[in-house]
Amino acid sequence: MSSYRIHKGVSRPIVFQGLKAQYIAYLAVGLVLLLIGFAAGYICGLRLRVILPLILALGTALFVCVFRLSRRFGEHGLSKYLAKKRLPGFIACRSRKLFLHLKTRPYENQPGENTAAD
Repeated sequence: MSSYRIHKGVSRPIVFQGLKAQYIAYLAVGLVLLLIGFAAGYICGLRLRVILPLILALGTALFVCVFRLSRRFGEHGLSKYLAKKRLPGFIACRSRKLFLHLKTRPYENQPGENTAAD
């Protein structure tokens, strides 16, 4: 008799410290950009007294924003929200010309038509 392993939670989203799905990647990319910004400022000769508070403030803002987005929208909510914002409110058609020149494709066995099989 064969025994099969049960994988519980295979289709569940990845969750790390309360962050769901793509927000983990957003936070990681933001932290890498902050690290690059710190290195660039240090190489340019800015003092640590200027760079460190700036990077800490931006890092805190990054954490707050990403956690707020994760809590507000969830796994797929942000992409749905952004897609809905891109939809037009209405479609205005001021001319019949578009509809007059549409090509129609004949369909087989439409109701009400005489066919050769009858």
